[in-house]
Amino acid sequence: MQYRPLGRTGFNVSTVSFGAWAVGGTWGTVDDEESLSAMHKAVDLGVNFFDTADVYGDGRSERLIKRLRSERSEEIIVATKAGRRLNPHVGGGYNEKNLRGFIDRSRENLGVETLDLLQLHCPPTDVYYNPEVFSGS
Repeated sequence: MQYRPLGRTGFNVSTVSFGAWAVGGTWGTVDDEESLSAMHKAVDLGVNFFDTADVYGDGRSERLIKRLRSERSEEIIVATKAGRRLNPHVGGGYNEKNLRGFIDRSRENLGVETLDLLQLHCPPTDVYYNPEVFSGS
């Protein structure tokens, strides 16, 4: 497996990541034990970077990653996404109150104090022109 620095995060991540969208089960029936088996195999092969979102199975994929982390000693870096829970999904919903709620829910699902990497999930274009969203406060 090859690894690369992830921007300025200090993380050295595998060039192949595990996308956890399907293990959430939103688009079909999945078996958690089968999903965990695939995730373990990925780690066995050197994958240390997992991509997920709070909406993948309504948090199911995040909770599976929490379980994977509890069963492994290797460092597993997780990128999760927030914002798609908004209904309606509009730029004004990407505000501090909503984002903090999404972040807290993901932290709980993943069983962590701090998220490794948070991404905005399909933000409407006007979100990019709102510096408050990116201020990190």
